[in-house]
Amino acid sequence: MPVDVTDLPDVTGLTVGILGGTGDQGRGLAYRWARAGQRVLVGSRTTERGRAAAAELSHLPRVPAGVVSGGDNATACASDVVIVAVPWAGHAELLAELRGPLAGRIVVDCVNPLGFDKQGAYPLPVPEGSAAQQAAALLPESRVCAAFHHVSAVLLADPEVARVDLDVLVLGDDREASGVVQALASRINGMRGIYAGRLRNAAQVEALTANLIAVNRRYKVHAGIRLTDL
Repeated sequence: MPVDVTDLPDVTGLTVGILGGTGDQGRGLAYRWARAGQRVLVGSRTTERGRAAAAELSHLPRVPAGVVSGGDNATACASDVVIVAVPWAGHAELLAELRGPLAGRIVVDCVNPLGFDKQGAYPLPVPEGSAAQQAAALLPESRVCAAFHHVSAVLLADPEVARVDLDVLVLGDDREASGVVQALASRINGMRGIYAGRLRNAAQVEALTANLIAVNRRYKVHAGIRLTDL
């Protein structure tokens, strides 16, 4: 059955906060949503860094005036949907610190627990099973989903790239929250948000990023995922 984005909720009025919004992935997602007219709140370790990143994004091509603001990570938690785009090394510490501000929020974890050596990228073991499951354990009052693991930060950040053609695999136990995340993915030109199962299946999705990194290095591309027959 083809994906029908008209079945997804209207998310145009929501604000998206990004923890780690000054990193490559977070900044790229912020740019794409801002470019689509979505309100974005860029979070960082300090208020100054968050505001500086927001000011830079506001001056990029095709970003409407007034849709991007910035602050520290705690400030970004006041958004309707919060994206976790921080390095794996600081993942658990930051989420434990922000448990209170994130209570009741839709939290979208896009962190890939990967290691790197001379042979390339490889998945790291996570006691909870995956980064997303760790987030759910640390944020029991939040509505945790997993998504945006396979999106090239290079393509996201390039103003000359009009479409980012790929499917975003969305995982979560809360189907209403997952639908919101699917709709947000579909706000980015070229993307589709596809529900891909419960949060317990996030580990293989996170680990697949290592394979995409190998593809990118071998073929000098920025590969993503596109599902067939839907």
